[in-house]
Amino acid sequence: MTERIKIDVWSDIACPWCYIGKRNLENGLATTASDEDAPEVEITYHSFELSPDTPVDFAGDELDFLEGHKGMPRERVRELLDNVTAVAANAGLEYRFDILQHTNTVKAHELLHFAKEQGAQQAMAERLMAAYFTEGRHVGRIDDLVALAAEAGLDADAAREALESGRHLPDVRADQAQAQAYGIQGVPFFVIDGKYGVSGAQPAEAFAQITRQVWAERRGEQSA
Repeated sequence: MTERIKIDVWSDIACPWCYIGKRNLENGLATTASDEDAPEVEITYHSFELSPDTPVDFAGDELDFLEGHKGMPRERVRELLDNVTAVAANAGLEYRFDILQHTNTVKAHELLHFAKEQGAQQAMAERLMAAYFTEGRHVGRIDDLVALAAEAGLDADAAREALESGRHLPDVRADQAQAQAYGIQGVPFFVIDGKYGVSGAQPAEAFAQITRQVWAERRGEQSA
């Protein structure tokens, strides 16, 4: 039996291209599922904070944040958000920057590590990103994160204990250190089988192609 392909994804909950990249990856893998020799894949999400100095409760909208934090003209920010909203729509995602609540994401990353421990990281990543980008939910406060954890099928009390204790913060920092070691400076960033690096929200077809390529390489090595 060929071992599963490991896809390690560095991303941030508050990164609009990361959710698009996540969906494109999933759509690409879905097209390989009907292959006669369909690749078997294991996806793991890793922590990357784009703006670690962001307050938990940011006073203002996404336009205010990018204008102030990035020093970008407001009209340019509006153009960028309109562009990413259109790209997201092509991936089947309905972004709502008008209701988005900008926040610090470190606790959300801790929750993803807790979810990984429970075997539910995929569901938790989807719940967090959907809540943030499409529903205007807050993903920085413990109470809100516990509610989202429960919606993703996790035990609320256990999730609260994990977040209040901060016991997964070292896991977040370890992911960030690994990103630095790899030289990752922007997300999403995909490391496939520990040897191929893919930067950015690539089209679904690109993810399908590289997955098939790696699977074929694995099969070749196995039969050699």
